[in-house]
Parts: sequence; C-alpha cells; structure tokens
Amino acid sequence: MVKIGQIALGDFPLLLAPMEDVSDPPFRAVCKDGGADLMYTEFISSEGLIRDAAKSRQKLDIFEYERPIGIQLFGGDIGNMVESAKIASEVNPDLIDINYGCPVKAVACRGAGAALLQDIPKMVKMTEEIVKCTSLPVTVKTRLGWDDKTKNIVEVAERLQDIGIQALTVHGRTRVQMYKGEADWSLIAQIKENPRMRIPIFGNGDIDSPEKALEYKNRYGVDGMMIGRAAIGYPWIFNEIKHFFKHGEKLAPPEMADRVKATRKHLEFSIRWKGPKLGIFEMRRHYANYFKGIADFKPFRMQLVEAPTEADVLAVMDQIIEHYSVPV
Repeated sequence: MVKIGQIALGDFPLLLAPMEDVSDPPFRAVCKDGGADLMYTEFISSEGLIRDAAKSRQKLDIFEYERPIGIQLFGGDIGNMVESAKIASEVNPDLIDINYGCPVKAVACRGAGAALLQDIPKMVKMTEEIVKCTSLPVTVKTRLGWDDKTKNIVEVAERLQDIGIQALTVHGRTRVQMYKGEADWSLIAQIKENPRMRIPIFGNGDIDSPEKALEYKNRYGVDGMMIGRAAIGYPWIFNEIKHFFKHGEKLAPPEMADRVKATRKHLEFSIRWKGPKLGIFEMRRHYANYFKGIADFKPFRMQLVEAPTEADVLAVMDQIIEHYSVPV
C-alpha cells in the first residue's frame, strides 16, 4: 500500500498531473470518473494568492468527491511561498505540492518552477520552511535537472526527503528539454533504488498507453505514475491502465456514447464553475481531444466550436450520437 503521510493510495497509484489551463475542477471530475487515484490543482502562483488575485483564488476550489487532492504552488520567494502555503492549507486539501519543474519561460525566468533546479540550497530551504508552516503532507514535483550537465536529482531527492517531504514526483526530462525528446526514467529508478529513500517515488513523462505503463512499472520500479497530456480528452486512460495491470488485456476503447457523456459532464461543470460565456468558450479547446481519431468528425467539431450556447452544444452532441450510432 502506497501512502503519502496517512493518505492511502492503493498498491500502484495513478496520479493526474497539475496542468496549467487544463487541470481545473471540470477536467478533474471526468478524470476522477476515469480512475485517477490522486489529483492536483493547476499550479497556483504564490504571489497571486497573496495579492488575493481572483484567478489564483478560484484555483483553490476543491470538492469532496475529488479527494485525495493536492494544491500545487509555485513561486520564487521563500516568504511568499510560505504565506501561500498557509492560505492554501486553510481550504483543507489533502496535501500541498511544490512545483520545481515547470519549464516555461514566464515561470522559470521569474525564479520559480524549474529555475530552482539552478539553486538547490534555495530549493531545500524553501521546502523546509513550507514543511514547517503546515500540518499537511508536503510533496514535490520536479525534473532531472536544469540541463544535461546538472542532472542532480538523486542527491536532491535525498535532501528533500531529509527535510520532510512525504513524496516526490520526477518528470524524466531536464528544463532545457522542455517536453521534447523521450523522457529518461533511469535516474528516477536510481532514486527508487537508493536504500536511503523511504518516501514514495512517482515517475512522470510519456506514459500514454497501458502497455507502456506496465513496461515502465516493471523496468523502473517506481511506486506509481503521474499522467498528464495523455489524459487530455482521454480520461479513460487511468482505468485502462489498471485493467491491463490486473488482467493483461486491453479494455475496448470508449464508444461514442462514452465520449459524448464525458464531454457533456465536462461542459456542464465548466459552465457551472466559470459561467456560461467563459465555460463554453474555454471548453472549445477540448472537443478535438475528446473525439480524436473519429472518422469524418471535422464538421461536427466545427459545429461544437461555433455553438454559442449550452443548448446549441448539446444539440450538436445529440446529432453526433445519432450519426455514429450502430444500426441494430
């Protein structure tokens, strides 16, 4: 049984990655249905929380059915990160996660995210102060290093464990790689094999099929996996992986009715949470993912994107079901 503090996650948990502009409550709802064992909020700016910025505050919204759920924070100032961790703790998540892995320039150039991989003493100090300020379990998500010359994650993992983190997720790329090339899990395996390590180690990067998940589970010996991009538009991947682990066979892919059902739920939650205008607008980027690979779907996708109201979108979905239904 894998545990983060007292949070029991099963024998081999599958985690939903915190993805900016993706891992919001509507998306998390369909991923929970799809079998995610632990989910995270989108990463939240520590400065935004302290300024009481509306967008940052809204990202603190969590719901009981999502549990266990972690709030992920990022920032470059230790004092601000401590204050934001206190604010986040007040909404009663199951854990606090620190982002030391985001590679995008807007984050890293502000000394946050993966930028801390260039200043390990500061990373350790920041983590230590956050651990001290909250009674919740604190976890970390990071990368192998800043570049190929600074792949120091094995040493960093020890130091972070020693000051109190209770789980570590490692994306198998450096910051310089961004999301290019193939993720290298060999150093993640070295962390897990280190006899000093006693906290759960989760691998992240390139898990996009049940077959690959089983291969990496067996090859690298991690305690669980975090899945990000492969879940976008395909929340079924979590249960598909679990079924493959257990039975050695693949589940049938979701039928059109399953795809429409998940899309409807995502849309309806998006409208409730964001309001009708923004909820419909931001949902438009998801339609291509939910119906990826469906033959001759482009006309319907265009109708979904152009539909101005919830009723219009749902009417198009009814047409999709009728068009793709299998004759009896």
